[in-house]
Amino acid sequence: MLCSGKKSYFAAAVCIMTVTSMLAVSYLKLQRLPHQPKVVQEGRRCRGKIATSTITALEGNKTFIISPYFDDRESKVTRLIGIVHHEDVKQLYCWFCCQANGKIYVSKAEIDVHSDRFGFPYGATDIVCLEPKNCDPTHVSIHESPYGNIDQLPRFEIKNRKPETFSVDFTVCISAMFGNYNNVLQFIQSMEMYKILGVQKVVIYKNNCSHLMEKVLKFYIEEGTVEVIPWPINSHLRVSSEWRFMQDETQIGYYGQITALNDCIYRNMERSKFVVLNDADEIILPLKHPDWKTMMNSLQEQNPGTSVFLFENHIFPEAVSSPMFNISSWNTVPGVNILQHVYREPDRKDVINPRKMIVDPRKVIQTSVHSVLRAYGKSVYIPMDVALIYHCRKGLQGNLPRESLIRDTTLWRYNSSLIMNVNKVLSQTVLQNQN
Repeated sequence: MLCSGKKSYFAAAVCIMTVTSMLAVSYLKLQRLPHQPKVVQEGRRCRGKIATSTITALEGNKTFIISPYFDDRESKVTRLIGIVHHEDVKQLYCWFCCQANGKIYVSKAEIDVHSDRFGFPYGATDIVCLEPKNCDPTHVSIHESPYGNIDQLPRFEIKNRKPETFSVDFTVCISAMFGNYNNVLQFIQSMEMYKILGVQKVVIYKNNCSHLMEKVLKFYIEEGTVEVIPWPINSHLRVSSEWRFMQDETQIGYYGQITALNDCIYRNMERSKFVVLNDADEIILPLKHPDWKTMMNSLQEQNPGTSVFLFENHIFPEAVSSPMFNISSWNTVPGVNILQHVYREPDRKDVINPRKMIVDPRKVIQTSVHSVLRAYGKSVYIPMDVALIYHCRKGLQGNLPRESLIRDTTLWRYNSSLIMNVNKVLSQTVLQNQN
């Protein structure tokens, strides 16, 4: 025996530790082994129908694939953003087809359901597979078994395979537009404020909206500002418009918002220096700087090693208005005129003020709505005297008298440019055929 002949307690202890370590290493190797890609077929051409939908249901209807992304920040893997049932999906396999050598590899996936599921049975999920070492696959298929015929599986293009130089500084991710969204005026004002502050791209995960809103989106798409990602999640799951599970029959919260946000980060990882995660009725307003680029340069200099910047959310109730900027041509446009709402609610005692984020997408692994779940680098809370989130919506403290609200006219610093730009968009969209 390995430990025979050892009489002292010390020697026995060392011997036990050695054997334990050897067993542990062997166990870890065995645990890792199934995840290594294995050749299952040779001399085959890559077949299978290429998936074109934003959300693809796999057979069995417990797993939904959004998109796979190449991720070599720790090791060479394909990371698929998806949605799975947190209890019923136990194993999945990536099928990689290598065009160069005609070999098909199968790799066991790590299924990582995000912790912020809020009680719903389905949640945002990372499906992570090691890639073959001698191949850079362009497509991947997913199956619950390592056996079968790849020709019967949908194929997904692996994005971010080739590094790109940043095409934009700031991309705003909005998820998800639903409920026949028709807040047209506020949406246009938000888009124009984003552009004034330095945004070049806005990505919108659209479930549905009004016909008029479609017209506005078409304008911004043709302008090059907006990219619309179809988000038909209610075709696959029973969705809730609430963020927390209410013990009903719904399967995923807030139209799969968290999944869309994670997809948006990876989608823009190689093309945008920063990604901004907020809703269409939210604007991060800098107080010490004229725009976001100047603000972020300063914040990065003051906070080296930081990859996540969190900004306080402040409610400007739409029920409380100012008579200023009552522009007659805007009164026929559905939606809220944010220039007339400059009274914000005070902070509530013993209530955590939610935050939204500007992040370095290359440093984020998983995100939730108000914080990142996993990231490289630090997170920092940005003081309110540097910037705040202007959030014009239904008030949360409806019984407060006007004198208890705080008058905050920061938004008015941009009124001249904002009015001019909004009028331009309205004249080419909503008001185009009006006399």
